[in-house]
Amino acid sequence: MKNTINKLFVFFVALLLTNSIVAQEDFKLPEYTKIQLKNGLTIYLMERHEVPLIQFTAVFPAGAVNDVKEKSGLAAVTADALVLGSKNYTKSQIEENTEFLGASISSGAGKESAYLVSSFMKKDQKVVMDILKDVLLNPTFPTDEVEKMVSRKIAEMDQMKESPRSVLSNYYNKFVFGEHPYGNPEEGTKASLQQIQNKDLINFYKEQYNPSKSAIAIVGDFNTKSMKVEVEKLFGAWKSSAKTGNILPDLPVTDKARVLLVNKEDARETTFYIGGPGISRNNPDFVGIRVINTILGGRFTSWLNDELRVNSGLTYGARSSFTPYKLGGTFVISTFTANENTEKTIDLALETYKKLHTKGLDEEILTSAKNYVKGQFPPDYETNSALSILLTDMYIYDFDESYINTFTKQVDALNTQKAAELIQKYFPKDNFQFVLIGKASEIGELAKKYGEVEQLEITNDGF
Repeated sequence: MKNTINKLFVFFVALLLTNSIVAQEDFKLPEYTKIQLKNGLTIYLMERHEVPLIQFTAVFPAGAVNDVKEKSGLAAVTADALVLGSKNYTKSQIEENTEFLGASISSGAGKESAYLVSSFMKKDQKVVMDILKDVLLNPTFPTDEVEKMVSRKIAEMDQMKESPRSVLSNYYNKFVFGEHPYGNPEEGTKASLQQIQNKDLINFYKEQYNPSKSAIAIVGDFNTKSMKVEVEKLFGAWKSSAKTGNILPDLPVTDKARVLLVNKEDARETTFYIGGPGISRNNPDFVGIRVINTILGGRFTSWLNDELRVNSGLTYGARSSFTPYKLGGTFVISTFTANENTEKTIDLALETYKKLHTKGLDEEILTSAKNYVKGQFPPDYETNSALSILLTDMYIYDFDESYINTFTKQVDALNTQKAAELIQKYFPKDNFQFVLIGKASEIGELAKKYGEVEQLEITNDGF
């Protein structure tokens, strides 16, 4: 009996592995329809009938790159305020209607774009879509609600700085990008938020929420032909503004190692980034870079996590990552450690990273990473939400479905020689940029070891 059970177990494991391999090989982006309305608005429609749900994701060229220094955070405030009231719905009515239906509506802004997203049942399509249309085309930005929201954001600034990991990326982006729009903090600062008035939101909306530069992706249980008619009826009257959008300048280039030391006097740990230039999201080598970074710091068994956490016990976790934007991006190694272990941890992180250039990758480690990446990839796009975000990302960052449809082939094509070329080309070798948040009296001297030091107080407003 025991042997029979064991054989059955082996059979089912083999079957699961076979199905997994087939799923990886056959994984393709589901069919979708792309249309453009007369006002320039791009629409993606993807039918998926497994469950009676619909996901709506809209993106606009209204991210933090459009902020001006004096009113930094205006993009985020404007985006968040979309759902505070519209011509036909108050904030309470929006919340009550969606909650009663078990639906959701939310909005916000990131570095390069703003968004409006909603999830709802198929049977509630007409009601929710009407709310979405009014929120998007007729926001009223009610003064009392906006003022309450801004006051809350200001109060949250101090709370954020109590947790260095919450603000580390803001300090890093400002440090490496400087006055370039990529250095704009998405949340703004206390001083800049205090300058924002209701009229600023109205003007920002008129200038930046432009249908000819925006896209809507709808994924779920609907009929494409009927949905096309519905979308044209709801959003076809949205008028384009005369503004064509900001042209971003070239990214700054740093030719020396630098350190930003952010003093947090009560810190018992040092939280840090070690970084350099990254890549744009539509980089043709995006997949290969992802595989290599998986080995370096993109999974639990990565080199960085093994050395800094498992083998040395210097931290609870270490990782590396690329953050891609339209023009370029950042590459960082990130972790935290006790104050007394700061120098040892930074040195070990640098030593481990250096192996990427001096030792390279062998066939065994590369095969392991390739299998891991292929196994992790399909689940990333199982939901309507994930697929709608993928479609709008394709629009924002100018890449197409070949990223999905050829993903497995691109992974399989990566060999040790090609990996060595990508490492040399995309993984920085020198002029590292360091941001350390910790107790300056304990780590200030050792910071000089890594480059020219600039020091800030975490209690200072802004980044």
